[in-house]
Amino acid sequence: MSLVKAKKHLGQHFLTDKNIAGKIVQALSKTDQYNQVLEVGPGMGILSDHLLADNNLDVHLIDIDAESYDYLKNKYPQLGEKLILGDFLALNFKEKFAEQFSIIGNFPYNISSQILFKILENRNQVIQMVGMFQKEVAERCASPSGSKDYGILSVLLQAYYDIEYLFTVKPGTFNPPPKVNSGVIRLTRNNVKELDCDEKLFWRVVKAGFNQRRKTLRNALSGTIPKDKMDTHNYFDKRAEQLTVAQFIEFTQHIEQLAKA
Repeated sequence: MSLVKAKKHLGQHFLTDKNIAGKIVQALSKTDQYNQVLEVGPGMGILSDHLLADNNLDVHLIDIDAESYDYLKNKYPQLGEKLILGDFLALNFKEKFAEQFSIIGNFPYNISSQILFKILENRNQVIQMVGMFQKEVAERCASPSGSKDYGILSVLLQAYYDIEYLFTVKPGTFNPPPKVNSGVIRLTRNNVKELDCDEKLFWRVVKAGFNQRRKTLRNALSGTIPKDKMDTHNYFDKRAEQLTVAQFIEFTQHIEQLAKA
């Protein structure tokens, strides 16, 4: 089989270090109840080799690159329909997976946020994600309140997942090497089925607050909440980065009450 050529427009950087690939797969927590795992963007299968070596896993692969798909079809003929040629962002999880499942991958950096929001939208099916992102994105996901890296993704992901920054990967372990370091994180679904507030309003408040993160929430939310509806609650005079996830939930509850007044 001829090797797959990395394509710049797909953001492909193929991991070449088998030891790091093994560490990424080992970070996947396995349970008897949920053994389905979907690898996104497998490329030439450096993670897939480790996944398929575990007979307890029900492995599915999805790649948007037809050249990678053909390569993997020859390499893993046993996968059959579990090897998918398609766009992960367009995949209907409910049609493809009857139960909860895990996601793993060395993700294209140019669609990192879209991938994470796709996982968030399907949070009741995706019980775990182990993935490699640009280091700054990985750090942002795991950042606590008060940090300069703390933002929209931090709050929304941490509302539904426990997040761990696992390790950093240097550019030299890829072909072609990216211009930045990479970071591997693990998301594990927490026990929150639904937030204790209006979830759509929570998302709107978080996004509006961080879209103008230098402003106080009183000013940042002026397009979301009429100023005559705001009161003297002290969260209005804080910036978004100062509120924890729990405080954002509490603040959303307060805004709900103001709207009813």
